[in-house]
Amino acid sequence: MARIDLDHVRHSYLRNPVKDADFALKEVHQSFEDGGAYALLGPSGCGKTSLLNIISGLLQPSRGRLLFDDQDVTALSPEQRNIAQVFQFPVIYDTMTVYDNLAFPLRNRGFSEPDVDRRVRETLEMIDLSDRADKKARGLTADQKQKISLGRGLVRSDVNAILFDEPLTVIDPHMKWVLRSQLKQLHKRFGYTMVYVTHDQTEALTFADTVVVMYEGEIVQIGTPSELFERPSHTFVGYFIGSPGMNVLPVEIDGSVARLGTQSIALPGAVKSSGAVKTELGVRPEYVRLGREGLPVTIRAVEDIGRHKIVRATLEGRELAAIVPEHGEIPAEPHVIFDPKGINIYADSWRQELVA
Repeated sequence: MARIDLDHVRHSYLRNPVKDADFALKEVHQSFEDGGAYALLGPSGCGKTSLLNIISGLLQPSRGRLLFDDQDVTALSPEQRNIAQVFQFPVIYDTMTVYDNLAFPLRNRGFSEPDVDRRVRETLEMIDLSDRADKKARGLTADQKQKISLGRGLVRSDVNAILFDEPLTVIDPHMKWVLRSQLKQLHKRFGYTMVYVTHDQTEALTFADTVVVMYEGEIVQIGTPSELFERPSHTFVGYFIGSPGMNVLPVEIDGSVARLGTQSIALPGAVKSSGAVKTELGVRPEYVRLGREGLPVTIRAVEDIGRHKIVRATLEGRELAAIVPEHGEIPAEPHVIFDPKGINIYADSWRQELVA
């Protein structure tokens, strides 16, 4: 496995890009540590697959360099980079047996048959297909075929990294959970460097130790699932992570007070003057306390989802969501208080530090 460094990488699908808007992938200067489990998370078109293909060698960046363990591999082919990549749709040989599909990349690299057999048997056990080893791949289900694709990435212990491009898209929900769990276990057991592309926050947060959130061609935050939830560095991260996402309210800041319409919200600290065009307060529904005191709200709907209720309300004409315990009371004249530890302030969409 290898440490992967993206050295001021940018990419455009135009012949002669000039301005920032010409680049599908804005400047990325980031490292993936040897043995780390990373997820590239974001909506369609945000640049995550472009970034993955630059790492694999399927795409050469317009600007910048790519290094594996300090060696410049920018101009090298995928084969020369020694990368295993698992795609959205299974890439397998239907006429081969499951065993031979897994053996193929090893035989192609000249491994001895005893080594091939040992690695294939180990991998078959990992992906729970030992009982299908002698079956033709043609007759397998979609999730079994994708397991073969995963196995072909895992069978080689000599790869620099294993890259996954939305590999569970064609898998039913239950099998998605099973395969995600298996990938997590394999990472813990063998320490592969893994980079996993997805638009599904559940996949990203359950698979990765570190999540890289992308938006409009750039990385807007890198962190653990807890960091993304508690301290979103950009309003997009707040929207995208969580269900429901973070409440974002336009406010005016006066020292350690945020003003929303006629209401005042005490902040846990003062905000430095930023000269921002737009200032917003972000607070997750989990930190909105519903009761009889605080800011008056109007309730529009209550969604009972079992373990808790999602209360949809308006505050000064702005949409607001609050999470209430399953048996929590909803007052006849509802008010809300924001838990100070859940309050974030954003200037032109970027989080600001509060000074006590």
